[in-house]
Amino acid sequence: METIAPVVYEPVRHHWFYCQDLNWLPFSKEDSAALEAAHVGSRGQKEADGAVVATEGRRYDVMVGQRRRRAVFWEEHLTAVRRCSWFYKGSKDSSFLPYAEELSSLLEESYMIAATLNEWTRNVDLPTGDTVVFHNPKLITQQPFVTLGDKCVSNLTEVRRGVENISVDVPEGEPDTVDHLVFMVHGIGPACDIRMRGVVQCVNDFRSVSLGLMDTHFKRDGGRGDGRVEFLPVNWHRVLHGESTGVDKDMERITLPSISRLRQFSNDTVLDLFFYNSPTYCQTIVDTVASELDRQYGLFRQRHPGFRGAVSVAGHSLGSLILFDILTNQKPRSDDLYNEKSESTLKNDFTPTGPDSLEDALRKSGLEDLLTVLQKEQVDLESLILCTENDLKELGIPLGPRKKILSFRENWKLSRTGTSLLCPSGQAARIKAVPSAPTAPDQETSTTSTVNYKCFDVGIGQVSVNYPQLPFEPQAFFAFGSPIGMFLTVRGLKKIDPNYSFPTCKSFYNIYHPFDPVAYRIEPMILPPDVELEAMLVPHHKGRKRMHLELKEGLTRVGSDLLGSLRSVWQAFSQTPNNMLPLEANSANGATVQQGTGALEREPQGGQDTMKQGVNVGLLNGGSRIDYVLQEKAIENFNQYLFAIQSHLCYWESEDTALLLLKEIYERQGAPVQRY
Repeated sequence: METIAPVVYEPVRHHWFYCQDLNWLPFSKEDSAALEAAHVGSRGQKEADGAVVATEGRRYDVMVGQRRRRAVFWEEHLTAVRRCSWFYKGSKDSSFLPYAEELSSLLEESYMIAATLNEWTRNVDLPTGDTVVFHNPKLITQQPFVTLGDKCVSNLTEVRRGVENISVDVPEGEPDTVDHLVFMVHGIGPACDIRMRGVVQCVNDFRSVSLGLMDTHFKRDGGRGDGRVEFLPVNWHRVLHGESTGVDKDMERITLPSISRLRQFSNDTVLDLFFYNSPTYCQTIVDTVASELDRQYGLFRQRHPGFRGAVSVAGHSLGSLILFDILTNQKPRSDDLYNEKSESTLKNDFTPTGPDSLEDALRKSGLEDLLTVLQKEQVDLESLILCTENDLKELGIPLGPRKKILSFRENWKLSRTGTSLLCPSGQAARIKAVPSAPTAPDQETSTTSTVNYKCFDVGIGQVSVNYPQLPFEPQAFFAFGSPIGMFLTVRGLKKIDPNYSFPTCKSFYNIYHPFDPVAYRIEPMILPPDVELEAMLVPHHKGRKRMHLELKEGLTRVGSDLLGSLRSVWQAFSQTPNNMLPLEANSANGATVQQGTGALEREPQGGQDTMKQGVNVGLLNGGSRIDYVLQEKAIENFNQYLFAIQSHLCYWESEDTALLLLKEIYERQGAPVQRY
C-alpha cells in the first residue's frame, strides 16, 4: 500500500453563501468576514436575539441566527444563507454546491481525525444515506448507490474542502462610501429586459457595470477610490397591478379568451401607456413613484448617515415620462410654497404641514367617531393619506365621512404641490402650442398660444393630477429610450422655449439607441425649424468608435475625396482658360469646392461643433447637448428590425450608457476620467 505523507491539520476557513434562484452565490470577502465575526460573537445566543449584518452595499440585511437574507429597499422573498466549508459536484452539476452546515461539521470532524492519525481510505456515512470516501487529503468522493433492477450502480460525486479549492467567483466588496445616489424608474410592464427580468435584477446589472467602469476609468491613488455610485430601483408596476387597485381583475373580466398569452402580455405591458393617460391610474402611478422616492431616500439617509453627495434620477421608456412630468411640476426650494423637509422626513415621516396626528386630522374634519375604527386596522395619518375610496369602503366608512376624508386627502396633496405649469411662474409663455382647431376667417389668429401643461385644450393633453414634491433636488435626469418628445407632441406642444429648464434639476440627458422604436429626440423641439443638428455620438467605453463605424466613415471619406478629385479634374478639362474667366467667378468656384470638401470631412455625429455653428440647444441641460445616441453593434446593422426590441431594452447592460452617467456625475466633482 502506498504511504501517504502526513499533513498538518488546520481548521477550514468558512465562507458565507446565499441562495438565489436555486443557485448558491458567495458573499464578498468583506461581507463574509463580517458575517463570520457576527456568528462567532453571537454563539450561545437565541436565534431571535441573533445579530443582523448589513451586506452588499447595505442593500440587504442578513439575520445571522435565522440564516436569512432580506432586501432593505424593495420587496423580495427571504433567501437562505449558509456558512459553508465543504462542497460537492455531481456529474450533472455545473458548479460546486455547499453541503448543509451539519454535514459540513461531520465531514470536517472526520477529516481532522484522518489528518491527525494519517489514516485515510475512510468511509463516512451521511444521514442522507450517501457515503463519503477519504482516499487521500486531495481526493475525496461521495458515492450514492442507486439500485437499477438487479444491479447496484455507484454515481461518484467530487467533494472539495474549503472555498479556495473550488472554482467560484467571489465578488469584490463595494466601497462603503457613496458619492452619489441614482434612482432608476422602469418602463411599461413587469419585465425590463429581453430576458424578462424585473427592475431589481436589471438595476443590479447596471450597478455591476458601473463598478467595473469605476475600476478602469476613475482610478484614484492606484485604486478604485473611496466611493461609488449607488443605484436603487423604483417599482410602480407592482402597485398599479396590485390588489389595492383591482385593475387586473377588472381587465380579466373583459379580456377575450382567444390568444390568451398575447392578451395577458398586452394587459401587463402595453396597457400601462393607457393607464398613465387615465386620471385615476395616472394619479396612482405618480403617487407611487413619488412616495417610493421619498421612502427610499429617507431609508438611504438612515443607513448612510454620512452621505453628503447629490442625487440624480433615471427613467427607462415610460418611466422617463413619469419623471419628466414630476420634475416639471416641482417647486424650487427658494419658493415660499416649498418647505424644505426636516430631519423627520428622513425617518419616513410623511406628516404634512397641518395635522400633527390622526386624532388631530379627524378632529379638524369632525370625524372623531372614526378613530376607533381606523386604529383597529392600524391606520395612522400616513396610511390614511394613502387610502383610496375603495379602501375606505372596505373599512365600512359611510359615504359622507368617506367624502370628507377624500377631501382632506386632496387638500393635503395640494398643500404640497400647489398649481404648476410646465414653465414656472413668470415663464408661462415659454412653452408654446399651435391650436389644432380652425378659427373663423374674421377672427384674429395667433401663431402660438400659451398652454396650461396640466390641462390642455389641444391634443389629448396631460391629465390633471396632483404632483408631490420630492425631498431632494436632482443633480441630473437621465432618460433611456424615452418617448418624451412624442408625448409632448401628442399633447399639443410644438416648441420648447430655449430658456426653459426644470425648476429643480439643471441637467437632462436623452440617451437612446439608434434602432430603438420607442425613443424620440428632444432637441428638434428647441431648435428653429430650419436647423438640423444630429445627436451627440456616445463614445465607446473602450475609446474611439466601434470598428465597423470607423470603417464605414473611412470608406465614406475615401469615396468623397475620390469624387472631389474627379470633379476637379473634370472641371480642369471642361472650363475655359483662366484668362477668359472673371476673377470673381474663379474665386467662387474654388470656394465652392473647398466648402463641399470640408462639409464631407466633418464628423457626422460629433455634436461638439454646436458652439462653432452658434446653435442654441436651450437650458434643459444647462446649455449643453441633450440628445445622445449610442453606437450600434456591427451585427445589429444586418437587420435593424430584428434588433429593434432588443435595442429598446439594451440600456441596463450598456457600458457606454453607464460611463456617460458616471462622467456626468464625477466631472461635476472634479474627479479625473481616464481616456481609453
